[in-house]
Amino acid sequence: MEDLERAQVRLDNIRSVEPILSALRTISLGSWRAALKRREVARRYQERLGNMLPALSPHLRTRARRRRLWPWRAGHSSSPSSGRIIVLVIGSERGLCGAFNAAVVWRAQRHLERVSMAGVQVELMALGSRVTRLLRRRQRHLTWSGPLSVTALPPYSLALQLTGQWLHRYKAHELDAVDVVYNAYRGTARYEPTVVRLLPPHLPHPEPAEPEGDLSSELWPPPIIETDPQGLYARLMEQWVSARFYELLLESATAEHSARFQLLEGATQNAERLIAELTLAVQTARKQAITREMQDLAAGAGLIGTRPE
Repeated sequence: MEDLERAQVRLDNIRSVEPILSALRTISLGSWRAALKRREVARRYQERLGNMLPALSPHLRTRARRRRLWPWRAGHSSSPSSGRIIVLVIGSERGLCGAFNAAVVWRAQRHLERVSMAGVQVELMALGSRVTRLLRRRQRHLTWSGPLSVTALPPYSLALQLTGQWLHRYKAHELDAVDVVYNAYRGTARYEPTVVRLLPPHLPHPEPAEPEGDLSSELWPPPIIETDPQGLYARLMEQWVSARFYELLLESATAEHSARFQLLEGATQNAERLIAELTLAVQTARKQAITREMQDLAAGAGLIGTRPE
């Protein structure tokens, strides 16, 4: 009877938990698909912005003036530069995603050690309560930290706010670079801790050579620019950097929800397996208990001999 009672208690507990696991799995699957879709939209938007740069670049008067307007440094490198840089670590707000946050913190630790050896002054920032706690446990000082939404994907306004602050400091020569450490999506339940240099940006297309003749003869039909090309170029670059950062936020969210779905899928399958096993065990124990009771009744009525103890 004790074995039957224990099995029944375990069965009741697992049956009460299984619907919660199933619901969380469904939510994670929906969030994963939504993140994938929005990430693709953000990528297409970023590509369209990048495709406008070659058409707009010939309308800028000189490279010297373009540099004064928007002081991007030439080239792109993921190695630390001298001066002051921001390292932003993107994690998660919720758990149930395995080693998602531990992996990105490990990658951030390595990157911070490397830039510290180079004599770079680092401002460490974090997005996500889970990764913030892990960094503080490792005695890392954070100059800024922010939460992520628990029920929704990261909003584009968050990307605009952060990149706006960084670009203002970058153009004022108060900042030399911005590195983003996040988990890059590599497929179902697969991600790779990655470091991406957001500023200076890695432009999608090289700037064309300075035109020698009439600008209108370079492209046909020539682009119609109804505003100051210099201001339009600056605004376009701001939008491109914001879209690039938003894509990184969505890629991290995609990896997070994919990992969470895979874990909950395994937990749900295990719960279903345990329910089947315990149900069989309870039914077998009940049959045995009924059989013993029938034997006791038959023995009491003298129909059969006394059942041996």
